Amino acid sequence: MEQYVIKGGVRLQGEVSIGGAKNAALGILAAAIMTDETVTIENVPNVRDIRVLLQAIEGIGAKVTYVYNNSVQINSGSISDINVDYEYIKKIRASYYLLGALLGKYKESQVALPGGCNIGSRPIDQHIKGFKALGAEVDISYGKIHTKAEKLVGSHIYFDVVTVGATINLMLASCMAEGDTILENAAKEPHIVDVANFLNAMGANIKGAGTDVIRIKGVSRLHGTTYSIIPDQIEAGTFMFAAAATKGDITVRDVIPKHLESLSAKLLEIGCQVIEGDDSVRVIGSEELKSTNVKTLPYPGFPTDMQPQMAVVLALANGSSMVTESIFENRFKYVDELNRMGSKIKVEGNTAYIEGVSGFTGAQLAAPDLRAGAALVLAALAAEGISEIEDIEYIQRGYEDFEGKLRSLGALIERVDSERDVQKFKLKIG
Repeated sequence: MEQYVIKGGVRLQGEVSIGGAKNAALGILAAAIMTDETVTIENVPNVRDIRVLLQAIEGIGAKVTYVYNNSVQINSGSISDINVDYEYIKKIRASYYLLGALLGKYKESQVALPGGCNIGSRPIDQHIKGFKALGAEVDISYGKIHTKAEKLVGSHIYFDVVTVGATINLMLASCMAEGDTILENAAKEPHIVDVANFLNAMGANIKGAGTDVIRIKGVSRLHGTTYSIIPDQIEAGTFMFAAAATKGDITVRDVIPKHLESLSAKLLEIGCQVIEGDDSVRVIGSEELKSTNVKTLPYPGFPTDMQPQMAVVLALANGSSMVTESIFENRFKYVDELNRMGSKIKVEGNTAYIEGVSGFTGAQLAAPDLRAGAALVLAALAAEGISEIEDIEYIQRGYEDFEGKLRSLGALIERVDSERDVQKFKLKIG
């Protein structure tokens, strides 16, 4: 079983380039099957979730070609099946984007119920409500969702809660519907805008993405295009917080600084220096981190996917902090692991109460989910001594060559799959 072995206590320094946004890529790759022409997508992150989705797209008959590193060509003219039952698709949450894409193009879709990280209840009722509003029948049975429509007709859809997944899915399903669709109380995340821009590049007519009202005029067909995915806000944030946790100095390149403003604001609040360039952000950690309070909110608020990394940094800050999770109810599973490293965190309901400590010590750890796993890596990098982190397949779902990028900043980290490799690492670093 693969794991990370890490010797902490090194200040991370240098530059790191950020890959394409995983959450944007998942929506864009699903959207690519909505035309019969060839689509070229650049800056595709080579992470597990993306590979699974591409295999699922191949499984229904599309042709998928890796042109070179991080560029993919998809031609869906040969799709022969609207039933996505690929064995692994249950493991990724974004499998449900194929529902909207196939329904929009073929007026029918059948996809295994989605999985992903166990960070709390993520119902798909808003997706189903939207599909029905467009005129589709929706049936859930035998572990699959089946949607079917004689024709899709534009509609006014108001989301009861702000939901990224349903906003993207309804953009996909409605962009080839007859007439106009209005999505109200829509999510505003950067990857919503990116999926809308990609669909528009294929000939869709979508306005208002990035605001809470998205207006879509249906078109009869979509065409091929070449498109480059935006940088990953959460990967960038993870390296920014790595600088804070290790008292390091990291320049994060190939980013859109505006997407990182909620993170930069909190880093400034706790005493770090943040220097923005046109497409870079430099974070210089502070010897004495200050406490603060954080509440996760939909974009442009503080992202739930950065909440565990924030908690690690605040656990090393002077004084008392509070982290309130308002998006998912099961996102503090990493706290027990951090407390074994010497942190003082108590969870009550949806709030973590943190008393800062002067440092962590290495421990045997297990990653409970994707972002919590990345946070434990940051904690191990800041800790005194050696840590071993199991279940790193969660981390590999969302970070491309995580250990390689960290090593380029001076981190002492190896991915190993045997006790012998662990001992070799310990001997090598002395």
